[in-house]
Amino acid sequence: MRSLLRFDGRPLLDIASYARRGPAERVLLSPEETAHIGRTLRRHPEVMVKVLAQGGRDLHSVARHLAYIGRQGELTLESDEGEAVGARDTKKIVESWDLELEEDRPASTLDVSGSARKPRLVHKVIFSMPAGTPPDAMFVAVRNFAREEFSLKHRYVLALHTDEPHPHVHMVIKAVSEQGERLHIRKPTLRRWRFEFARHLRVQGIAANATERIIRGELRNPMPDGLYRAMERGAPLQRRPEDPTRRLRRIAEGSKPSQYAVMNGWLVLADALGRSGHDDLAYRAVRFSEAPLRQRPLFASGNAREVNPWKETHERVREARERDPPART
Repeated sequence: MRSLLRFDGRPLLDIASYARRGPAERVLLSPEETAHIGRTLRRHPEVMVKVLAQGGRDLHSVARHLAYIGRQGELTLESDEGEAVGARDTKKIVESWDLELEEDRPASTLDVSGSARKPRLVHKVIFSMPAGTPPDAMFVAVRNFAREEFSLKHRYVLALHTDEPHPHVHMVIKAVSEQGERLHIRKPTLRRWRFEFARHLRVQGIAANATERIIRGELRNPMPDGLYRAMERGAPLQRRPEDPTRRLRRIAEGSKPSQYAVMNGWLVLADALGRSGHDDLAYRAVRFSEAPLRQRPLFASGNAREVNPWKETHERVREARERDPPART
């Protein structure tokens, strides 16, 4: 049997390096991997970890953001040492983190235009969950995640916000560790943070999952915050020229797998689940593979005839659904 489809050397359904090859060309899934697949198929709430790119390069912007997450003195922040810090005492945070020394460091990076940029003093990260999530338990999960990830390395402060339907925690992380190493947040870093955040939420009894958007069958990309707010203001929208460095990095990392590959990957996984005795999950995986088909029209207009690029996969899904469980492909 074929293994899970691979894309650029990575497993297609890379739920954490899943599906190792076993004897007789079978796909073996560990209990942890099967549980993760089950959470994805049952649509458990997905965690969100977002990095705010604006600001954080000078003391003024850092102090302003600390005042913002403290709601101008109404909320109390929690430091990495577990101490409560009043939002009006943010100056103590800046002093204890030695951010003045970091601000005086010479610029070491260049932007596209070739001009020097100030190094980032802090990273601003938001941890969020859907409405209905217990805020206090979620805050404990974020606190435990931060202790495991940054303890004795990077200084940080936390602030819980419950003024919106979905609870979220703001985290401000010092960019340079106590050992002098700079924190770089890449896409793999965010994937790992989401996975660990979901794990800590489950320890607190909160149903949570962390799976990539395209693997879940969600084809629509979220609108950037800047574009959304500009549309709300009614401002004229201008397309910003693409950063050449970002383009090169995206090419090096490889583009995302096609929708056809994702659908076919779920069908292969359904077969592996059925052979492992997980009949219910196998049937759910077959139904789950149809998600991209339900989100966009099957047929696209052509010059001479209607073209259906998903015909072969759609037929496989229908045939598998008509069989009695376990669903085999």
